[in-house]
Amino acid sequence: MEYETDQGFSGEQEICPSRDVFQARIDKVRQEFETATAFKADRIYPLIAVVGEIGNNSFDHNLGKWRDIAGIYFDVDFENKTIVLADRGQGIFSSIKNVRPDIANDLEAIEIAFTEKISGRYPEKRGNGLKFVTKVAQNLGLEIILRSGDAMAKIENKILSFKNTDDNMKGVLAVIKY
Repeated sequence: MEYETDQGFSGEQEICPSRDVFQARIDKVRQEFETATAFKADRIYPLIAVVGEIGNNSFDHNLGKWRDIAGIYFDVDFENKTIVLADRGQGIFSSIKNVRPDIANDLEAIEIAFTEKISGRYPEKRGNGLKFVTKVAQNLGLEIILRSGDAMAKIENKILSFKNTDDNMKGVLAVIKY
């Protein structure tokens, strides 16, 4: 479940180089959740929707803008109830800066991405994805950490918070604990 920020992805089986591979993996994970007797059925589909939203953002916001390795790292640890998604794309700051050139830093960009209706895919009228992720996480009691640049958004105990971090995460890293 390790993601190496400077050298690339670890574990080729977790890499989804394209959206269709990612979708196939999500479908497989959904089926595994559906057959797990300990998993509540009313949590499966919202959780899969959150994973899909975060993962699809990697493809939507990085088309033609991957720094080096295209695609995303996607791993589910069923034993520890943890899902990890990571990409080596442009990051949230660069994506949001395309439509809000006045933003100053990663922290401001990540706050905007989670709290305002805005899309880095301007002029498309979108921008509800991370607000949806927040709402579902709060409803289900999920814990989510999403990092980009030197900023982090965290949903824990149904509370959304933001802070600066000590290191620079190039691209986006999301950890979901269900």
